Amino acid sequence: MSKIESFEDLEVWQLARVICQDVYELFQKTALGKDFELRNQMSRSSGSIMDNIAEGFERNGNKELRQYLSISKASCAELRSQLFRCLDRKHISEEQFQIINNKALLQNKKLGSFISYLSKSDFKGSKFK
Repeated sequence: MSKIESFEDLEVWQLARVICQDVYELFQKTALGKDFELRNQMSRSSGSIMDNIAEGFERNGNKELRQYLSISKASCAELRSQLFRCLDRKHISEEQFQIINNKALLQNKKLGSFISYLSKSDFKGSKFK
């Protein structure tokens, strides 16, 4: 396994970036682009998934990272709820919903596993060396 040197190396951040891009593509290709309120909420929640992973990582402490991963996990759930609103308003197809929702579900599991791993780790963070 390679050494994690930056948040960009984290698999959970990489997946969050993909999800964020997938959501943006919905804005470009579907009626969601004209539902400005929902579009803006989804832009913020999908961005929050990746941004909180990055911010938590850069705080250089296990406890802070877990806290920010938890916020990221909550933003992921928020995005999933918003996807249901898109589907219910017929802004997106069932297939479009399933693709992004499945990625968000996977992301939630990965974040939960990462939080659990960090909770059991003796490593406090580089700022405590």
